[in-house]
Amino acid sequence: MKLLFPNGEHGPAELNPGITHIGSGAGADVVLMAAGIAPQHCEVHMGGSGATLRLTSAANAVALNGKQVVGDSAIKPGDIILFGKIGARVVASDKNKPMPSITRPPAAEDVEDGRTKVRQALPKFILRGVSGSTFGKNFALQGTMTVGRQPDCDICIPSDEVSRHHAKLQVMPDGIAVEDIGSANGTFVDNKRVHTGMLKPGQELRLDTVRFMLVSPALEMQKIAAASDTAKRTAVSAAPATSGGGIGKWVIIGTVLTALVVGGLFAAGVISL
Repeated sequence: MKLLFPNGEHGPAELNPGITHIGSGAGADVVLMAAGIAPQHCEVHMGGSGATLRLTSAANAVALNGKQVVGDSAIKPGDIILFGKIGARVVASDKNKPMPSITRPPAAEDVEDGRTKVRQALPKFILRGVSGSTFGKNFALQGTMTVGRQPDCDICIPSDEVSRHHAKLQVMPDGIAVEDIGSANGTFVDNKRVHTGMLKPGQELRLDTVRFMLVSPALEMQKIAAASDTAKRTAVSAAPATSGGGIGKWVIIGTVLTALVVGGLFAAGVISL
């Protein structure tokens, strides 16, 4: 098996027999340089019985198929893993895959484009914890999911303020449909108590005192791309027209472009100080 990263944070990472160390430290086998990634974030143990994902610290945020990882978790091809804010998909390795015998031109279904499939499989929306025990943790939202204190909930929040089965969340085209399912302390969207409501990217979901922010990774990437395009146009229009002074012009363009793109990344929460 191997890990594919859709946004280029790392190349395809083969999960070889033994232990694959994942983190931001220089000694990691898969180095992920991003805010929220610990030097030794987690490990993948690969053996004859399959692969197991293991946290090196309970404080490290890792989600598997939308559920926060709290102990050893078996992984298989098709699974989606979030290392902090970095998404990856587990796919079958083609290292020892025999070449198919094809006597006709390959049809579209014969061609495997792992990068495209990963982009389609990544969650459209993420709940990002901004308070309490969930602070800094990301929960990928897929289909219909329940939130509550009970371990059988899709998103388990071990907090006394949260009911056993607190709310139901359903992914919609433009946001998340929120339904309170009889909680004791209420469900709130931007501090307005709701029985049913719609949560949009950038808005806050609150379960009594436990707060989340809804994030759309695709929208964040679009904002960053738009900031880059705007920076490029601004830099080109602001650069003085000089004959033969090409080096000075490109220094100005590079400086402005770098500053604006970094600013966009910071504002989107992709990087932090």
